[in-house]
Formats: sequence, C-alpha cells, structure tokens
Amino acid sequence: MTVIKETLIKDIVSIGPEAIKILLNFGMGCFGCPSSQYESIEDAAVVHGINVDNLINALNNIN
Repeated sequence: MTVIKETLIKDIVSIGPEAIKILLNFGMGCFGCPSSQYESIEDAAVVHGINVDNLINALNNIN
C-alpha cells in the first residue's frame, strides 16, 4: 500500500505494527481515536503540527 495525504489513518493502521510504531514515534496516538476512522493522515498531521511529507515518507519506507 502506498500512503498518500488522503490515506485514512484506519487504513494506515491496517498496514501493521510497524505503521503504528511510526505514528507513535511522530507523536500521533490517533489510531485509538474514533476520528481515525474517517480522518486522513494529512488532516491528523496538521492537528498535531507534524510535517506530513516526512510522516508519509516514513510510512512508505516500511519493508
């Protein structure tokens, strides 16, 4: 799966534990939030003050 700005957090979480670890490392505990069911990674990054491009790069580099 390729993560883009519009990818929903719930879909990123479904990638697996490594994706959850990356979210946590970036300071995002969103996967437990009810909003994660319909919130994009871009929207969540803005709320948390995180550079979305850096986050997406990290997620897309999961092996």
